[in-house]
Amino acid sequence: MTVSCVLKMTLAAGVSAMALSSGALASNPEEMEARLAALEAMVAELRNELEAERARTAERDDAMANRVVELEAREQPASVTAAASPPGNGFMAGNTNITYGGFIDIDAHLTDVSDGDLAPTSITRDFYIPGATPVGGTGDSEPDFDFTAQGSRFFFATTTPVGDSEVKSRLEFDFLGSPGGNERVSNSYNPRLRVAWAEMGNWRIGQDWTTFQNTSAIPESASFLVLSDGMVFVRQAQIRYTNGNFQASLENTDTTVTPFGGGGRIESGDGATPDFVARYNIRHDGVNVALAAIARRLSAETGTIDGDALGWGVSVQGRVSLTDSSDLRFSATAGEGVGRYIGLNAINGAVATASGDIEPIPVYGGLIAWRQELGEGRRFNVGYSFLETDNDVALTGNGATRSVQSGYAAYLTSLGGGVTVGGELMIGNRELENGTSGTISRITLSTKYAF
Repeated sequence: MTVSCVLKMTLAAGVSAMALSSGALASNPEEMEARLAALEAMVAELRNELEAERARTAERDDAMANRVVELEAREQPASVTAAASPPGNGFMAGNTNITYGGFIDIDAHLTDVSDGDLAPTSITRDFYIPGATPVGGTGDSEPDFDFTAQGSRFFFATTTPVGDSEVKSRLEFDFLGSPGGNERVSNSYNPRLRVAWAEMGNWRIGQDWTTFQNTSAIPESASFLVLSDGMVFVRQAQIRYTNGNFQASLENTDTTVTPFGGGGRIESGDGATPDFVARYNIRHDGVNVALAAIARRLSAETGTIDGDALGWGVSVQGRVSLTDSSDLRFSATAGEGVGRYIGLNAINGAVATASGDIEPIPVYGGLIAWRQELGEGRRFNVGYSFLETDNDVALTGNGATRSVQSGYAAYLTSLGGGVTVGGELMIGNRELENGTSGTISRITLSTKYAF
């Protein structure tokens, strides 16, 4: 029986007793008034006790409801939260959220070189590779036209909850540089692995952009890649640790060597030490800048070459917003033995000596690019890039690359629905130690549909 029921019964009993004695009290008005005052006091006291009991009952009900919610949350599987609403173009496989995306890229290139020619199936017909610009030959005096979709790209990304953490991954492909196709009949090209990594907590393991590179410094362009002369640009297998703004990684090592006296490139996979990269990121208020350093052991054991050397490099790269509608992208890098990290390996990492040892080749370079939005999805980009080296001519010969440089201007506009069209003009130059040089000029028209 509740307290409220007891109070009601007590009140009823008091009223009944009062009624039974009313006849006796009728002849004594003063006693009657006293009895009524006592009854009113009793009613007031009972009302206060009843309101207090109702408050205590409400508190117990609220506590019980909160306890039920807490127990239900504990019993709910962790995957339900992740599975509730996959973002964008995603779907669930068990408790793994899978998303996908990419773009279809159709590019038309009109390329002209001053010296020599570019082979019909050469990757240099699809994007700018500074060290491949022909030098010292005789051009065919006619520009070359290429229509290609090899820059098209797709990716899959996953997120799987694991306790209080989650495992993420990314797998990305395109079709550039494929050896499996030609332009004679089907233009069929093999997929090319770009990125493949898994990440949990502070650790990322797999193939990704080198930690030495800040991808926010890559200029926007109509073609696949511009201003690569002074750009740090490498993707490779690595183990990366990230803690706040600090990153460190151990990455795949590879040494490219110029033979003694010049004459091409020897690629050596020798060496028992991975490349080490340390980086500090600065990100706030439109600023995305990375300060990076690399240390690497160059090693080559092939033919008459048997040597080791220490390579190092430092770099500052990033993007800074100038206004709400414009930004500046830049990179500055210097070091010795880091040739394959900058300029798409336009300059080798080391050179062989007459005794078969190797020496690191010093390089320095950079880029700067300005992006200006014009409203309604339109924007204009312009930039310049360069890379130079201080070759030991006695070792590399007069035919070694001394410098590469390029400039470009691009206009792009977004039409909506993920469609972007644009045009671009790029001019590049490559110079050898003997002063011989060659130029490349390219006009690109592009249509891209991102999904």
